[in-house]
Amino acid sequence: MNPVNVEEYISTLEWEFEKNADPATAAAQSAYMKNLFPYYGLKTPLRREITAPFLAKEHLPSKEDAEKIVKALWEKPQREYHYVAQELIFKYQKQFEEKDLELFVFMVANKSWWDTVDFIAARPIGEYFKKFPHQRDANIKKWLASGNLWLQRSAILFQLHYKDKLDTDFLAYVINSLLGSKEFFINKAIGWTLRQYSRTNPEWVVEFVNKTDNLAGLSKREALRLIQG
Repeated sequence: MNPVNVEEYISTLEWEFEKNADPATAAAQSAYMKNLFPYYGLKTPLRREITAPFLAKEHLPSKEDAEKIVKALWEKPQREYHYVAQELIFKYQKQFEEKDLELFVFMVANKSWWDTVDFIAARPIGEYFKKFPHQRDANIKKWLASGNLWLQRSAILFQLHYKDKLDTDFLAYVINSLLGSKEFFINKAIGWTLRQYSRTNPEWVVEFVNKTDNLAGLSKREALRLIQG
């Protein structure tokens, strides 16, 4: 990794975002996200074009500096900074350390909405628990008991891309721990994870849905969508 000046990295990114800001698009984007966050109004293709150099392998900062950048970007109000932060930290997946879970939990629990939580849960956290499986059980149990909607959603989604590596017993434990929830984002996540796993093991998904009496209707519909057509 190349030496990178943290302040310069952030200020250059800020300059690029401000230069390309589109107030009309920003208003529409913010409204779509229920006005929880302000935006610069960068549509996804343009944002990716702007941020590509900041995320290019040859320009990446050290992991220590990247963590500083992520924390600083997460404190900024505009949502585009949060997207860059989560994409930046995922570049270091092969360098993840046990202590990194604290940062991921901070990102999930702050400035929380589905657009960031889903990426963090399924990508950084998903890869983290593959690398440090001994950290999984105690932390997921804590998240399930936390009452925090977004940590609970992360507990469901971290295996989203595991395919044949998915631990069905553990997924069943997580889902059963959250049965009866009225939260849309919980029941949707349950259905989404089951639907994704149905690509790998449809028989298990059908059996699980059929034997789980208290599974929300939304979760059932989402889980069986690919199977039933």
